[in-house]
This record gives sequence, C-alpha cells and structure tokens, in this order.
Amino acid sequence: MDWSWSTYWWIAAGVLVAAELATGTFYLLMLALGAAAGALAAHLGLGVPGQMLVAAVVGGAATIAWYLRRRSRGEPTPAASNPDVNLDIGQTVHVEAWSDEGTTQVQYRGAAWAARYIGQAPAAGGRHVIRAIEGSSLLLDR
Repeated sequence: MDWSWSTYWWIAAGVLVAAELATGTFYLLMLALGAAAGALAAHLGLGVPGQMLVAAVVGGAATIAWYLRRRSRGEPTPAASNPDVNLDIGQTVHVEAWSDEGTTQVQYRGAAWAARYIGQAPAAGGRHVIRAIEGSSLLLDR
C-alpha cells in the first residue's frame, strides 16, 4: 500500500486532535490546523518542503494568535465567583439579620445556607446578591 503525503498529514491532524481531547489543551488544535493545512498543500501538489512550510506557518500563526487572544483577555475569573461556571452568582437572597461576626443563615433554593458578608458597608438585613460561593457558604454583598 502506497500512501501519499496528504494521508500522513491527515493522520497527524487526527493524532493531534485525539491528543487535545486527552489533555484538554487548546494549542494542540492549533497545531492540528497546521497539519490539515499541510494536507491541503499536499492535495494541491506542493512538494514536501512546501507542505512543511505551509503546516509550520499556519500552525505557528494559529498558536501565536490563540496565545495573544488569551493574554489580551486578562486573568480568568475564579470559578467560585464566575457566573459562567456557577449560575447562583448574581442571584439574590433575603437576609433577616447578621451576627456580630458578619455571618447568617439564609433560605436559598429551598435549603438553609450559611452566608458571610463581604461588602464594605456595615452589614444590614434586606436584599443581598450572591457574589461567590466558598464551600457551602454564600458570600454576599449589597
């Protein structure tokens, strides 16, 4: 069986995608994109050096672009206070009263939750917003 260079490039792309699925690093997908570009270059009839150049340029450019995109977004929000991870963030609860330590018990989603005040102003009863969840405690602010 005689394989063409495009077959090798497609196999490399598939191995890189499988490795990404196993490790969870998005950069391997960028390299798989480069391998796919190498396969397309092979289909277009470029020689092996041209295929490698196309694969290296596309894969490298995609990796650098992804790195710059991630860096420009800044640090990700911690999962404990990220509303994309935890849908409770941003929801409101009603606080009857606070203890001297800034803690209380609140009813939320049909259960009693421990809560701690993290705001700047003095803790007072009323409507509060869930800003984060730490263990089984809600961190509340006005």
